[in-house]
Amino acid sequence: MAKVNQNYYVPEQSRWPIIGAIALFLLALGAGHLVNESASGQAGIGRYLMMAGVALLAFMLFGWFRHIIHESMTGLYSAQMDRSFRQGMVWFIFSEVMFFLAFFGVLFYARQLAMPWLDGAGSKVMTGQLLWPDFTAHWPLLKTPGGTTTQAMPWHGIPLVNTVILLGSSVTLLFAHTGLEAGRRTRLKGMLLMTVVLGLTFLWLQGYEYLHAYRELGLRLDSGIYGNTFFILTGFHGLHVMLGTLFLTIIWLRIMLRDHFTPQRHFAFQAAAWYWHFVDVVWLCLFVFVYLL
Repeated sequence: MAKVNQNYYVPEQSRWPIIGAIALFLLALGAGHLVNESASGQAGIGRYLMMAGVALLAFMLFGWFRHIIHESMTGLYSAQMDRSFRQGMVWFIFSEVMFFLAFFGVLFYARQLAMPWLDGAGSKVMTGQLLWPDFTAHWPLLKTPGGTTTQAMPWHGIPLVNTVILLGSSVTLLFAHTGLEAGRRTRLKGMLLMTVVLGLTFLWLQGYEYLHAYRELGLRLDSGIYGNTFFILTGFHGLHVMLGTLFLTIIWLRIMLRDHFTPQRHFAFQAAAWYWHFVDVVWLCLFVFVYLL
């Protein structure tokens, strides 16, 4: 069991932040290249830059987590440090809430403001006649001004199955948490592993959904505002599911290999659980506003 330090620990200089910054830069650069390559129909380095970014990000997370775990288990952290971690996690999740609110705001603007203007609502009678004469306000918008058409992704099928999967993963994670607090290690290990498996299943099904959208529905990033908002919202959420699954995998490995966490001291588990429940709530909002409405 880890000791509790009475002094506030100040860590030494670390290489992990700069490695993380490089990983995020590669991800952003690769995503930009991938979007341009998708629009031009030419293969390029976008996917390889993104793969490199994901690999470097995973290396950074595992390395940085290992460093923090070592500091915690050797008794370097005080009660004040524990409160700092809790506050940091709360602010991190709050920043993620604002991140997704920005994209939901884009969806709201397109559906509730831009489309009525193009259709001549209010004082914007000439807007549609000048910009898009044959425009009809109807969501999802399946036709672009250039004449490109697509099909909408239905809410049933994979989206509904993924909704059930994520809701089920919250339940299994809750059982794992209660098992930890009750000292029932077998339930903790089994339910946490099931949560990780459900997260991986969600990601696999989302990848299959994207293939179906591209190959059979003609739904792409260049399919107008509907394609843009669909892939940006679901894609960023998928990235968060991937990150949450990585968090939970590390927690499970700590429990299986090192028998970490006690009913009294398990904030790392709590932080991963907070993040996972946040990801589930975001998906419910996505399912309603992107697929259903």
